[in-house]
Amino acid sequence: MGKGRVIIIYERDNEFNSEGRLTGPMLIICIAVASAGLMYGYDIGINGGITKAESFLKKFFPSVLRSQKNAKVVDGFCLFYSWKLTAYNSSLYIAGIFSALMAGRLTTSAGRKGALIIGGIIYLIGVSLHALAVNMGMLFLGRVFTGLGIGFINQTAPIYLVEMAPTKWRGAIGIGFQIFFWSGVAGASWINYFIMSSLNSKRWRIAVSVSGFPATIMTIIAFFIPDTPSSLIQRGKVQQALKSLNQVRGTKFDSENELKYLIKYNEDMRIASETPYKMLLERKYRPHLLFAIALPTFQALTGFNLNAVVGQLIVTSLGIRLKDVFPILIIQSTIFFVCLLLTGYLIDRVGRRIMLIVGGCQIFICQVILAILMASESRSHGTSIFSKRSAFVALILRCFLGVGMALSWGPLPWILNCEILPIEVRSAGQGLSTAISFAFNFITIQTVYPMLCHFKYGAYLFYAGWTLIMTIFVVLFLPETKRIPLESMDIIWHGHWYWHRFFDQTMLKSKLVELSESESVEPSESVRSSESIHLKS
Repeated sequence: MGKGRVIIIYERDNEFNSEGRLTGPMLIICIAVASAGLMYGYDIGINGGITKAESFLKKFFPSVLRSQKNAKVVDGFCLFYSWKLTAYNSSLYIAGIFSALMAGRLTTSAGRKGALIIGGIIYLIGVSLHALAVNMGMLFLGRVFTGLGIGFINQTAPIYLVEMAPTKWRGAIGIGFQIFFWSGVAGASWINYFIMSSLNSKRWRIAVSVSGFPATIMTIIAFFIPDTPSSLIQRGKVQQALKSLNQVRGTKFDSENELKYLIKYNEDMRIASETPYKMLLERKYRPHLLFAIALPTFQALTGFNLNAVVGQLIVTSLGIRLKDVFPILIIQSTIFFVCLLLTGYLIDRVGRRIMLIVGGCQIFICQVILAILMASESRSHGTSIFSKRSAFVALILRCFLGVGMALSWGPLPWILNCEILPIEVRSAGQGLSTAISFAFNFITIQTVYPMLCHFKYGAYLFYAGWTLIMTIFVVLFLPETKRIPLESMDIIWHGHWYWHRFFDQTMLKSKLVELSESESVEPSESVRSSESIHLKS
């Protein structure tokens, strides 16, 4: 890097940023917003069950049901695939792409709270249409509205949690969305088992309707919670921002002091935020744009969806009937949920970079071993890929791979995006990132079955290669954001060996002087322990 001098970043308010007080009202509000993850998780989980229910297929996809019953297995890698069911599943993600991009603008103008309410209402309309569907048009329309609602919620809820949380606990609170997401998946697995074990043709409608209860509760609560102080100040609602701070920080906290700091931080952002997507193309936002694209892309390229499909091959090799699969899914979802709780404990202690690196290595190793196991076993078992002994080994490897995902690339990209993006482009960047995530989900659904059929064990090697690339990318290019205030986050780029060239060093010096001259300034212990800032002389 050459000759340079080390600068320690200062935090303006030692009580807020270092002590990180948690209050009851703030926890209740954040839990209510994080519960929005239930809607997405439950929808994904329950849809995987109803598309296997004979009563549902007989009503809407009779030709698929006939083809499924008459399908002959000639290759263990080639599972039954229907473009009609794929189109039905994919409609949610197509709708989610558009609504996430719309939410990127709406959360700036209407606020985080407003976007949550809109998303909840649209989602409830979609659930109603879906549960009451009498024909294909109504079914697909319900799926589209559900996707529109989920797009709004997935874009908004992570931003709300990150902006509302104290710096010290930002990671743990931010991961709440993913914890509720997997709670929804686990709950859906139980209900799927209930559906598959019954011949009652209406039970799938009940299962779809269940998602309306948490959505209704979350939407009603959203009317009464405060918007984030940053969002309110960005829209010029200073008094409401002060009221929001008093509500979530408590009466013992100096809310007016924090308000002054937030106003100073936001004072030149209001005009700029009128065209946030255009701003993302400016040179100084180049690192933010790259990570808004890279993080959801890498998350999709971990091959987690392939891991889910391979689970069907393992089940076939073990001779387990379809309706008996769901208890296994319940156990796996529970393991993932427990690992997410562990991630919530570690994220603000260990840091984001370390967890992504360690998790990436674990995923890579499991993928390579699974590919070798599939390559060696598939030659000797005909239409069944694994022997029963190898199938148990593969099942354990899938669990370890899932643990690696839960500790790294599963939840962390959602938090990192909201942390890294400055407030003037945060909504747009998160909207873009969410849309890319939906786009890759759409592509994966379209390609995962044909890919496994043609590439066979090479599919795991494909994703293992990408996992290795993304782990190296994190080592070289991702700065640590642990315990760094959102208002000071731009300084981490100035100290990076590569990203500093996109920023004005004079502006950094000016900002450091302002911070050092402000009241109650003490050195940030978290920043000292994570990364020092080097300025070129």
